[in-house]
Amino acid sequence: MTDLQVGLCGIALLFLLLATSMPVAFAMTLVGVVGYAVMVNGNAALYILVTDYYDTFSNYGLTVIPLFVLMGQVAFHTGISQRLFAAAQSWFGWLRGGLAMATVGACTAFGAICGSGPATAATMAAVALPEMKRYKYHAGFAAGTVAAGGSIGMMIPPSIVFIVYGVMTEQSIGKLFIAGIVPGLLVAALFMLTIMLLCRWRPALAPPATAELWRARFRALSGVVEILALFALVMGGMFAGWFTPTEAAAIGAAGSLVIAALARKLTWRMLATALNETLRTSCMVLVIVAGATVFGHFLQITNVPTSLAQWMANLPLPGWGTMLLIIGFYLVAGAFLDALALVMLTIPIFYPVALKLGFDPIWFGVVIVLVTQMGVISPPVGVNVYVVSGMDRAVPLASVFKGALPFLLALIVGALILLVFPQLVTVPVTWVR
Repeated sequence: MTDLQVGLCGIALLFLLLATSMPVAFAMTLVGVVGYAVMVNGNAALYILVTDYYDTFSNYGLTVIPLFVLMGQVAFHTGISQRLFAAAQSWFGWLRGGLAMATVGACTAFGAICGSGPATAATMAAVALPEMKRYKYHAGFAAGTVAAGGSIGMMIPPSIVFIVYGVMTEQSIGKLFIAGIVPGLLVAALFMLTIMLLCRWRPALAPPATAELWRARFRALSGVVEILALFALVMGGMFAGWFTPTEAAAIGAAGSLVIAALARKLTWRMLATALNETLRTSCMVLVIVAGATVFGHFLQITNVPTSLAQWMANLPLPGWGTMLLIIGFYLVAGAFLDALALVMLTIPIFYPVALKLGFDPIWFGVVIVLVTQMGVISPPVGVNVYVVSGMDRAVPLASVFKGALPFLLALIVGALILLVFPQLVTVPVTWVR
């Protein structure tokens, strides 16, 4: 067998293992080690295994993951998610479907301190679903809105997917964070527009709106000013070049602890719970990163990424046509694989293609995150949908998927907008020092 054939067999074996429900980190590690042993020898494969795992868990750049996760966990246990939703409800409640729009707004704000799509969906499901039920929102529409809104946590910095992409491609994490702000807000606006149009088309989805007094709206903002100030400090500091992403993560984690202490919510039990969840999430992400690194080294020696890049670059298509093919692949694959795992699996393959076609690597990272957002609400394996369904067993899984489907169209429109107007991503990055 040729090197390329061995690589393709490895990819096929990986998907076979994933189909058996083997954890993606272990599947990538197993295929990578066995494939490397076939291509070189067993000793070299074991050396790659030990080295890649050690390098991943000792990588200073990846310390941003547990720090940002800790910031989000402390903020969640401080009750910030409830205050964010209350503030958004005060400002959007005058519109039909206002509670659903408030959910999207709260998901966007909470994503800025969480960095995880499923975690954002789970948090807002606990906060927003009971309120929408109380106001007689259609159950499937409400649950689908929470699942879709949770995906914004993947785009709004500090995004775990951006951190992993930056480490894998050696791109600036700070620039990726800045690049994700405008697309994240664009997706939130498209989601709100989708809600508005759906409620006009089918008024039964949401009750008539009730307006809040301006005094109440500004009073609601006072409950989230400290966390918004913390986010501004963390992102503004990176934007101005005052500190690195790792330093920003440390400041964010320390700041969230100070806010919890000032709010008198910092107890030993809350701190232990936050640290436990941080440890579990961080270890999960780092093991996936390590497994993908092993698998990536196997792919490199088989020349699969190089051959695919050469083939796609030689297709009789313009660059944007090839990019549409890549986006289409992510649309399909994202329906079957977790977003982070999908990025880890495919970046070694498609990143060289994007560079060969002349696309900006920061822009490509933002587009990849946007299209993987689609996967977390797409049947049959939309993880956010399963998270929301698990939080509210009264709503059938099929109803949640049906409620989330209109937001897929909004994400597709968002991807096309970024394809036509890449300046939405590239121009803000040029302002970073």
